[in-house]
Amino acid sequence: MGVLSNLARGLVRGADRLAEFTSKKGARTHNKGRTARPTGLRLSSGKFINVKAMIPEFVVPDLEGFKLKPYVSYRTPEGTEPPVTAESIFADVVAPQIKRDFEEGNFSMNQLEKYGFEPTQEGKLYKLYPKNSVR
Repeated sequence: MGVLSNLARGLVRGADRLAEFTSKKGARTHNKGRTARPTGLRLSSGKFINVKAMIPEFVVPDLEGFKLKPYVSYRTPEGTEPPVTAESIFADVVAPQIKRDFEEGNFSMNQLEKYGFEPTQEGKLYKLYPKNSVR
C-alpha cells in the first residue's frame, strides 16, 4: 500500500476515535452501563450472585404538604453561619459537659469515654488534650 492510502486510513481511524464511545463500539462482552453500582459479585465461572447488602435501599420520607422545592438557585446569597470545624463542635458539645463536671468535681482524666473520647482516636476528629480542657 502506498503512503497516501496509509495516511487516509490513519485519518479515518483517528476520526473514528473522536466519536462518542458507546457500548456498540466495544467488544461483545463490554457493557458501558450508566454508572450504576453492581448489586452482586461475578464469579470466575461467569455466574452472577446477588448480595442483599449491596442492593441500595432508599428511605424516602413522606413529602405530602411539604412546601419547599427540591431546587436551590445558584443566585442565592451565601450563608451567614461560619463553617463547622472540629474546634467549634468541641466548644459547642463537649466543652460544656467537661466544664460542668469540672465545677461539680466529677471530672476525671480516666473517664474521658463519657465525653466521646476513644482510646484509639489516632488521626480522628476529636482529640482531647490538656490545652483543650477547661481551666
